[in-house]
Amino acid sequence: MNRGYKLQITKLNTVTAEEIVAQLSDAVHEHRLKPGVKLREDEVSEVFGVSRTIVRQALRNMAFDGLLTIEKNRGAFVSKPTMKEAHEVFQARALLEPSTARAAAERTTPADIVKLQRHIKEEHEALDQGQLGLALKLSGDFHLEIARIADQQTIEHFLKQLISRSSLVIALYWKRRNAICENNTHHTLLEALRNNDGSTAEDLMTGHLLDIYSQLDLREHEGKPVSLKDALRR
Repeated sequence: MNRGYKLQITKLNTVTAEEIVAQLSDAVHEHRLKPGVKLREDEVSEVFGVSRTIVRQALRNMAFDGLLTIEKNRGAFVSKPTMKEAHEVFQARALLEPSTARAAAERTTPADIVKLQRHIKEEHEALDQGQLGLALKLSGDFHLEIARIADQQTIEHFLKQLISRSSLVIALYWKRRNAICENNTHHTLLEALRNNDGSTAEDLMTGHLLDIYSQLDLREHEGKPVSLKDALRR
């Protein structure tokens, strides 16, 4: 048991539903909790030292975000997108993100560039350390930051859900372990945004999403089971 995990379980009775959602969501996005894994209320309650009432609230919130599926008389499971859903997720992203990148390029400020550079640096460090799930989450955050810069709040909300679903899709269907946004692509996008070049940003995002989609192997796969305690360890 590492130090980070000890800190999590010593905060008995002070953990909120929002904090549980944050930790479990990170575990899903970083592929420490795989699609199809069951989250038992009693186990979540024990790990976080909270009542089942708080656990239920957290699980419901995650289900609303699309990360969990709650089945009557069976419990909560990490969502497991079908191949049809995988196609639809990337079709939706291809419709929304290129135009969002164009809009972002027209509004990008030097402060925005600094934030995006930080995202790329952290993603690169995660890849260097072999933390591919974390790199994937950071990659998604990069895309959400572009939506934020575009100042399209409704689209940003949709993209947040789509990118969450994309993480589950990649966990199930990636063809090889580098099915993560390439750093060079993000650097190229960054330069288009820095230059306020909307047309180039739009084209780059279109090709970028196609590249990610082409790296997926859209066949059914079974993941290895993992305990909740192990999944929450970093």
